[in-house]
Amino acid sequence: MSALERRVPETTAPTPPPPPGGVLGPAYRTLSIGIISVVFLIAFEATAVGTAMPVAARELDGIGLYAFAFSAYFTTSLFGMVLAGQWADRQGPLRPLTVGIAAFASGLVIAGTAGVMWVFVLGRAVQGFGGGLVIVALYVVVSRAYEERLRPAIMAAFAASWVVPSIVGPLASGTVTEHLGWRWVFLGIPALVVVPLVVALPAIRRTASGPVDPDPDAPPMAFDRRRIRLAFGISVGAGLLQYAAQDLRWLSLVPGIVGAALLVPAVLGLLPRGTYRARRGLPSVVLLRGVAAGSFIAAESFVPLMLVTQRGLSPTMAGFSLALGGLTWAGGSWVQSQGRTAPYRKQLMVGGMVLVALAIAAAPAVLIESVPVWTLAVAWAVGCLGMGLVIGSTSVLLLQLSAPEEAGANSASLQISDALANVVLLAGGGAAFAALGGGAVGAAHTVGAAGASASHPAAFAVVFLPMAAVALVGAWVATRLEPAKA
Repeated sequence: MSALERRVPETTAPTPPPPPGGVLGPAYRTLSIGIISVVFLIAFEATAVGTAMPVAARELDGIGLYAFAFSAYFTTSLFGMVLAGQWADRQGPLRPLTVGIAAFASGLVIAGTAGVMWVFVLGRAVQGFGGGLVIVALYVVVSRAYEERLRPAIMAAFAASWVVPSIVGPLASGTVTEHLGWRWVFLGIPALVVVPLVVALPAIRRTASGPVDPDPDAPPMAFDRRRIRLAFGISVGAGLLQYAAQDLRWLSLVPGIVGAALLVPAVLGLLPRGTYRARRGLPSVVLLRGVAAGSFIAAESFVPLMLVTQRGLSPTMAGFSLALGGLTWAGGSWVQSQGRTAPYRKQLMVGGMVLVALAIAAAPAVLIESVPVWTLAVAWAVGCLGMGLVIGSTSVLLLQLSAPEEAGANSASLQISDALANVVLLAGGGAAFAALGGGAVGAAHTVGAAGASASHPAAFAVVFLPMAAVALVGAWVATRLEPAKA
């Protein structure tokens, strides 16, 4: 008999029937609205801040640190994810979620009031730490508060909450930046924190707060200091690796080697054993999340730049070329949430990764002048459909394969795989882009009557085609999600 089974007395009262309704039924409505509001806040920030970032960097005379404004968020979020996993498993998700929202808002305020670029980057780092705490805490809330039958639906709702921000965020941010200034994009978002704080936290306190084992006589679980040290190592290592990838001088090998020396043992210690061998079950679920998110985000980061510099689109129009993807992503997540598709979840995930690979491979076709630009929008919508099928399903499978007392740590592993793959693949793609003339693309970029800048198709192709290959590897990993038979 397992430790988990021994917690249940041999004679118990009949199990009460599950509460009626879905995630918006009377039993779950307040909680669902609250945590979806949190995801909406994060989504709106992600889509709006990116539009204002170039203007902020120019005004703060910090173009040289521009990439760090993005990577600082990811690197500190890695540490926040590990801390949140342990914190939530030991004391419940309420405190890490509260602290995470506060840090997220504080980082936005620091960035919005920055007078120099390094303070701006610091604000993004604080914001990333808060984001890492929040996302893992939300997964633990889902694990504790929702029945297994409702988890696919709440994950689909998380995906759907990105639809409106992905369409409205760039337009709203561009308008505010143009008429009020970029600072108000950062300073305005913290006001939205009031909604999730008022709505979500009381509901979480009622349904998901406290440790897994409520026995008052049980000694409190201590934090695993080794995992905390590894989390710090993974954040510092990822930051050094990102720096080395952006600086192609020979001296950059030093921080690159140091970063790898910190990163590799930390990753091996924080992710489930067998993750990078694609061992069946939970390790492959965690690996697939990183492969899917890393390949897609690394490719998507270069889509607007390609459309602006190579096809002459305005930044706003280039951003809107990705807007349709928000709808199809939500559609894919909705499909995986349906009860009738649950028996075919693995097949849907394999097919989803194939769609992602095809979309990424098709994207550089717009470098050919005779190919209409709208074909990229269609291709990316197909890729987002595949991502909706895969991302929601990995979350559902992770919770299915995790004991209650492991939900926080395993959710942290899933998010670490996601964020780390983003950092590593963005670093690799950025280095390849720069090596084949990408820097000249940015330097020569002017939008006006002349249209696009000088053509550098190889610099873009060397990003997209390898990422398509990575996505195909993900299709193979998706065949290994079933736990090995005893």
